[in-house]
Amino acid sequence: MASSFIDKAKITVRAGNGGNGAIAFHREKYVAAGGPDGGDGGRGGSIILQVDGHMSTLMDFRYKRKYAAANGADGQGGRKTGKDGDSLTIRVPRGTLVRDAETNEIMADMSGDEPFVLCRGGRGGWGNSHFATPTRQVPRFAKAGLPGESHEVILELKLLADVGLIGFPNVGKSTLLSVVSKAQPKIANYHFTTLFPNLGVVWVDEGVSFVMADIPGIIEGASEGAGLGHDFLRHIDRCRLLVHVVDVSGSEGRDPVADFEAINEELKQYSPDLAERPQIVAANKTDILENPENLEALRAHVAALGYPLLEISAAAHQGTRQLVNRIAEQLSVLPPVTVYEPEYVPRRPAVDGSAPLDIQHEDGVWIVEGPWLQRLMANVNFADYESRMWFDRALREAGVFQRLEEMGIQDGDTVSMDGFEFEYQK
Repeated sequence: MASSFIDKAKITVRAGNGGNGAIAFHREKYVAAGGPDGGDGGRGGSIILQVDGHMSTLMDFRYKRKYAAANGADGQGGRKTGKDGDSLTIRVPRGTLVRDAETNEIMADMSGDEPFVLCRGGRGGWGNSHFATPTRQVPRFAKAGLPGESHEVILELKLLADVGLIGFPNVGKSTLLSVVSKAQPKIANYHFTTLFPNLGVVWVDEGVSFVMADIPGIIEGASEGAGLGHDFLRHIDRCRLLVHVVDVSGSEGRDPVADFEAINEELKQYSPDLAERPQIVAANKTDILENPENLEALRAHVAALGYPLLEISAAAHQGTRQLVNRIAEQLSVLPPVTVYEPEYVPRRPAVDGSAPLDIQHEDGVWIVEGPWLQRLMANVNFADYESRMWFDRALREAGVFQRLEEMGIQDGDTVSMDGFEFEYQK
């Protein structure tokens, strides 16, 4: 059965390219040889992710899969810098994990309110006014803007809930959530499962509350991808405490102990860590209990495992307040909701150093220029030692230093690359 809940989506995002620098010359009556005055290109817009508290699914990404920010405008004469491209803000539900589609590494966990820059816009190219020197007074060239970053990413929603309600379909999880919180889940006598997680805030006392999620019913075989369960097991990952709702009424001829074990086996298959999560067992539908032996068998079984069992009837509002208090008591000593640390390390671009570079020696400065060098430098963080060492290695492997030495560069000479100057040392 297809679900209308979207909790995973793959999208392609591209930041804007930087605008090109302008080639222009100052022309004014009575001003001879006004000189170059081409302005710089504007910076491309970035792609920014922002949490939206009103979103609860990734449904918006079902049909729209490609997102691009605006390019920077080209520079103009009169040293006018082109307008920066507008950044594009993409709104996502709280709890969205952003993964690199190629490596599956976590790039960001959108659990807080801080925006995350997913793709940075390209830098604008320099206009020809930057390249005038005493010996090159009429530079007839400017630099192109750099391309913006692009990524293919997977958005994966893991609900930010303290407590997850687990259990077979139709055991009363949705009813329980509606009774203890203001959530209004769709409740019916379904034998399949809730189609998407429902969240509710449960108020306990002044200053004490917690978020409870009705996790869609796990179906046996869910950890292998059967039914709907596998798609939703990930939502329990963040929960600190699981409330295992078991139907003990016997009204459908089910064995509570067998149901309890089947759900826990699914958890274990999906994630051994999840199976170790603390649980409270809620024996539900006690108001229509047909065979008390069902309840006692479950009580003995979970007691042997060290789990507390509380008798409730969600539909009759019996025992629900005691359950809420017990949950709050247990949450007060459990660690906070998991927030996933980024694992992603941006990959260095492959450098094709085979294209020729233009090297000029002017006014005691060695000026090195070329399109691939410009692209290379856009990926270097000169404040970071490892990044500088990678840059040095890339230049060495491309034969840049060897060529400079062949042209007569000396220790202590100044080298200028794309506006970055450093002292040469052999």
